Amino acid sequence: MLTAEELAALFDAPDLSCPVGLRDAAMLELFIATGARISELSRIELGDVCVAERQVRLLGKGSKERIVPLYARAIEVYERYLENGRPILLRPPALGGDACRAVFVSDRGRAMNSDALRYRFDVLKRKAGISSDITPHAMRHTFATELLGGGADLRSVQELLGHASLSTTQIYTHLTPDRLKSAVARAHPRG
Repeated sequence: MLTAEELAALFDAPDLSCPVGLRDAAMLELFIATGARISELSRIELGDVCVAERQVRLLGKGSKERIVPLYARAIEVYERYLENGRPILLRPPALGGDACRAVFVSDRGRAMNSDALRYRFDVLKRKAGISSDITPHAMRHTFATELLGGGADLRSVQELLGHASLSTTQIYTHLTPDRLKSAVARAHPRG
């Protein structure tokens, strides 16, 4: 899991004055906004993001589809990338650039796979001065932990993460004695 300071440093790492930086910023925003696995992020196509409804369709393990809502900042960064970054990264139409439906494209105009996104995450992580043991999966862990810490119920987080089993989602719970006391005080009828 990333700390608030690490997240801030990571989000400050992309150079927003260039198309690659705009793409990287959109990648990070969609990562933390959705809790997506890196493989799911690499498969997002243009038609999967609905700006009007502020949501994204993710294709998870076993081709299981889920819809995840997006917050305003994620939409803003995504749209900025689509308008000012992605068109420049795409190859000219004569080279097949306009046929690419992937949201995340390389500086050669090709769809970025999981390895390419993982590489960019590592570049940004180093630029932000974040520990080398932080992986892209830490963004998923941070997403889940922050939601649970903010009061989201375990079942909702399970659905957002695309977990088949609630026990898989429970690994993201870190129940401190203070949190347990607070939960009892808030929810128990005699608390």
